[in-house]
Amino acid sequence: MIELIESGGWLMLPILLCSVVAMAIIAERFWSLRRHKVAPKHLVAQIYHMRKKNQLDVDAVQALKENSSLGNILSSGLMNVHHSREIMKEAIEESGRHVVHELEKYLNTLGTIAAITPLLGLLGTVIGMIKVFTMITTQGVGNPNVLAGGISEALITTAAGLSVAIPSLIASRHFRRQIDDIVVYMEQEAIKLVEVIHGQRDASVMENKE
Repeated sequence: MIELIESGGWLMLPILLCSVVAMAIIAERFWSLRRHKVAPKHLVAQIYHMRKKNQLDVDAVQALKENSSLGNILSSGLMNVHHSREIMKEAIEESGRHVVHELEKYLNTLGTIAAITPLLGLLGTVIGMIKVFTMITTQGVGNPNVLAGGISEALITTAAGLSVAIPSLIASRHFRRQIDDIVVYMEQEAIKLVEVIHGQRDASVMENKE
């Protein structure tokens, strides 16, 4: 492996650095975006029943805020539960923007890695081919080993760049789609909470989840 890296030239170093960063981001996002931790099911129903039993005090709202991203959003609405529907929705929307920003953390970096590593590989290809033609100019084509070294460097960097870019791009698209699904679900749950509290939705739906 070390010989392969050395034969790829100095451009293998930034490509390897990108691969390490990409792996770390992918592992971190897989852990952080677990659905049951970000947006637990039936959380609105639990909140409704806690409120019905007068258990929704300040400590309960704070615990709700800290337990999940959805809980964070809903707690913002609960802190304004005695205000109008519009104020409650505004508080939820403001909190939601911060939560979505947190969910998308590092994805721009992952997308950048997916974009630049093929370019680094292409740059390595160009440098390798320049070396090949320089050698042809100075030494002719009589030494195939020298020519093979330059071509090998070009091919190794290209392969390395693509090997990092492809999984990074796949992971980036996967996480963005996952976040979109989570955001839609959280929006639905937030609207459900506002409407139930303000009597605009039949609370019997919540009773059935008990």
